[in-house]
Formats: sequence, structure tokens, C-alpha cells
Amino acid sequence: MGNKTDVWQGTLALMVLKTLETMGPQHGYGIARRIEQISGQLLALNYGTLYPALLKLEQAGWIDSSWAESESGRRVKVYELTRAGRKQLRSEEAAWQHATGIGMKPKLVEGLTKIVQQLFPTTTMGPSPVGYAPQNPLALL
Repeated sequence: MGNKTDVWQGTLALMVLKTLETMGPQHGYGIARRIEQISGQLLALNYGTLYPALLKLEQAGWIDSSWAESESGRRVKVYELTRAGRKQLRSEEAAWQHATGIGMKPKLVEGLTKIVQQLFPTTTMGPSPVGYAPQNPLALL
């Protein structure tokens, strides 16, 4: 897998939810490419990981899917964040804040912070203005 980092278990759902919140409806390939692109190709996201995660998120009611036509004319499944998904995203953000506040290994937090800042450099949570880059990586997820 070269220099790419496997997506840390438990963070994929958070990254997918945040990507859909930020980018709007996307097909699976678009979600994967966006996460990899924004990470500077630091994350390895394979379809054997992504599509089961999308299915679980849909079964949980956090995303919806529908069929659409891609730019190339192919039929693709498009995923969209639901109201319940937005609520879950806020819950996940709070859990991340708690986890980073109670002593996760500093090098792990530092590494995840760098990846998250690369993924979402101008995204904030809550009513803060776009472009604000808080030190807490969760605020960028």
C-alpha cells in the first residue's frame, strides 16, 4: 500500500458524514476520491471498506441513497446526508472532543489532526465562520 495510511477504524463513518455535509450529495467513487484527494493521498480508501460503511450508514438512517446518472452517462448510486445523519455527526464530533480530551496518545492525536486538517482545511463546526482553523481536529471533521 506504499506510503498511504489505512483509514483508522471508526473514523470512516465520520469522514463520510462530514464529506457529505460539506460537499452535498455524492456517489461512492466521488466520496472516496474526495477523501483521498483532500488528504494529499495520505489515506488509502478501498471500495471493500467504503461500500459496506455506506450500507451501514444507510441502514442506520444517517444517509439516504438514490440512483442517478453520472457525467459519463453511467447509472450511479448517490448518497445524501439525512437529518438524523447531521445529528449523528454532531454526536460523533462531541465524542471525538471527549476522546482527545481524556488522553489519547499525543502522537496519535497529532497525526490525526494533520490528516483532518488536510481533509477539511476551511471547514468548521457550529456557527463559526468558514476559514477558521481551530486547534481541535474534531472541529474540522
